[in-house]
Amino acid sequence: MSTPRFDTVQVGDLLPALQLEPIRRSTLALFAGASGDHNPIHIDIDFARQAGMADVFAHGMLGMAWLGRLLTQWAPQSQLRQFEVRFLGITHLANAVSCSGRIAEKRDSDRCVRVQLQSTNQHGQTKISGDAWVALP
Repeated sequence: MSTPRFDTVQVGDLLPALQLEPIRRSTLALFAGASGDHNPIHIDIDFARQAGMADVFAHGMLGMAWLGRLLTQWAPQSQLRQFEVRFLGITHLANAVSCSGRIAEKRDSDRCVRVQLQSTNQHGQTKISGDAWVALP
């Protein structure tokens, strides 16, 4: 990975997008095992239907993890200073999520950039939005 440099990035620059495969039940089961989040609404269709949903759906923290992957494919994790998101919609099975980021601000005092983040599905519906501050050399 080539680390971006503070002097060469500009407000408006885009991070390389992260396009994910459509979400499958196995993706949710693997994330539940890895994260310890076994909430049945994400892995048990009967439970999800009893809760009024048509089917299971992705964990919010899985979507945040994908945005984290977008960031750490752009700059080393050690340079991440702050990372916040807002969950805006449910990410359903078969959604093909795309994660994107854009430099929104540069702060000279600590050589940090603020990256606006977003994940959307194949229908253009925003599922998560957020911001991260990344220190750059």
